[in-house]
Amino acid sequence: MYDLIIRNAQVFDGTGLPPVLSDVSVSNGRIAHIGSTFEAAHETIDAQGLALMPGIVDLHTHYDAQVTWDRTMSPSPALGVTTAVIGNCGFGIAPCPAPLRETMLKNLSVVEGMDLKALLTGVNWEFESFGQYMDQLRRIGPYINTAVFAGHSVIRTAVMGADGSSKVDPSPEQLQTMQSMVRDAMDNGAIGFASSFSPNHSGYGGIPMPSTIASEAELRALTSVLGEKKKGVFMMATGTRGSPDIMESIVEDTGRPAYISTVLTMYNEGNPSLGATYYERCAQALKRGHELYILTSCQPLSFDFSLTDPYVLLSHSAFDVVKSATADSLPGVYRSVEFRDAFRKNLKEPKEGILFLGNWRHIEVGQAMHAENQKLEGQSIQALADLQGLDPVDIFFDLALSENLGTHFVGKFFNNSDEGVAPSLKHPASVITLSDAGAHLSYMCDAGFGLYFLSHWVRDTGHFTLSEGIRKITSEPADRFRIPERGRLQVGLPADMLLFNPAIVGISKPIPVQDLPGGGSRMVRTATGVHGVWVNGVKVHDGHNYVDHPQGPGQVLDHFNL
Repeated sequence: MYDLIIRNAQVFDGTGLPPVLSDVSVSNGRIAHIGSTFEAAHETIDAQGLALMPGIVDLHTHYDAQVTWDRTMSPSPALGVTTAVIGNCGFGIAPCPAPLRETMLKNLSVVEGMDLKALLTGVNWEFESFGQYMDQLRRIGPYINTAVFAGHSVIRTAVMGADGSSKVDPSPEQLQTMQSMVRDAMDNGAIGFASSFSPNHSGYGGIPMPSTIASEAELRALTSVLGEKKKGVFMMATGTRGSPDIMESIVEDTGRPAYISTVLTMYNEGNPSLGATYYERCAQALKRGHELYILTSCQPLSFDFSLTDPYVLLSHSAFDVVKSATADSLPGVYRSVEFRDAFRKNLKEPKEGILFLGNWRHIEVGQAMHAENQKLEGQSIQALADLQGLDPVDIFFDLALSENLGTHFVGKFFNNSDEGVAPSLKHPASVITLSDAGAHLSYMCDAGFGLYFLSHWVRDTGHFTLSEGIRKITSEPADRFRIPERGRLQVGLPADMLLFNPAIVGISKPIPVQDLPGGGSRMVRTATGVHGVWVNGVKVHDGHNYVDHPQGPGQVLDHFNL
């Protein structure tokens, strides 16, 4: 008798092949049979009209802290994800000597936009070494399969303490210790090594995150461990300092694949050709036999903000007065004709590095406070201005002022053009991921990137067939990161499965919920068209709610393909 049979589903195996109408039988957590069967099962589901695919593989998440208090790793399982990689950009919490725990969490709270009170209240410290952290994950039993990077900033902090963010060069002994910690992490099942040179990655109080001030020589010394071990992948938030040439040379030196993650590869209407140059340089590296890829986002990079904290606009000089204003004086600033005129001038002559270039179609009403304004949610400021025949600058500030600055807006400043983004999604150097799930919780939730891809890029725009679209978010990312057995529905492989309705599958807008330790709030999304998610043959979400398990079915992944 099988544990589960899903009957009459359109079955997509994750390899890009056309679907087959079939039954799928599961025993002991694995696919036992694909095809008609007359055998019985403990549970049978009629999936008539629905599609069954492998679970989504999310290579870029930040659940390192959250998983210690939330084994579901929400909201990812509810959004079809069955395998996640944590520790990206070199930010995490292991290894961490006990005296440095608060330092580690304070930096993490800023660089990944996490609620510090939630971190200090919620993180369950049962470890100091990387291996002990992996053991704790196994005891926790995450709901989804989880792989962990060895992190540059984490290891630099563990070895150098506060000096990690101020001292460029470690002592020779400190560098050797860091190398030893990378070796230890790899021996204890790390998927690879992650780092960041991004100047945007700042820690607590504005200090640099440790890896961002490290030398190229230090980076090469630590990545050399991957070559020494002949396994693992290298992921880096490169900024401008970690150029494709440097990344390719590390691939050449180590013999291991490397992955670039930077906003510079995203479509930006202010410099629309920049991202394409990164993809072309990676394509040339691939032709030379060097595996260099780009972690590619399929969604607009969205920023949730209000005018009480207009962080996405502060680089405009008109907002200098806002930085020093008190909460009581802010409304007066925003009403000021002088301020608004200065902002209009900024938008006509934007400086380099500005997020918002003045296209008001890229700022939408996210969440209105007053019932009469809720009909405006999802509409752009430009659309509202056109409707009323007014200047969008005035529409923007007047709406916020009418709600005591409580209005939430959503800015979509990168990847905001289908024509600009589509080529990157189809490029041979791209790997579709970059959800940042678990991070930047106050402003965004891109954990549903896979369902967005299926709804927008497959169904709504037709850039991909459903078979090919599923391959791009299942077997392809698993293969790129050398994750064995995942991303495919084939006999003998783990039963990581997503049952869904292709006609309506998608994600909601970000929804604020107050469920973090210490009473903190975060943004989440919910799914539409999802009928069930299974990890290793165990249902973790039924399309509406999580299924309660005292021990989650996800495996802590610690063995990878070479």
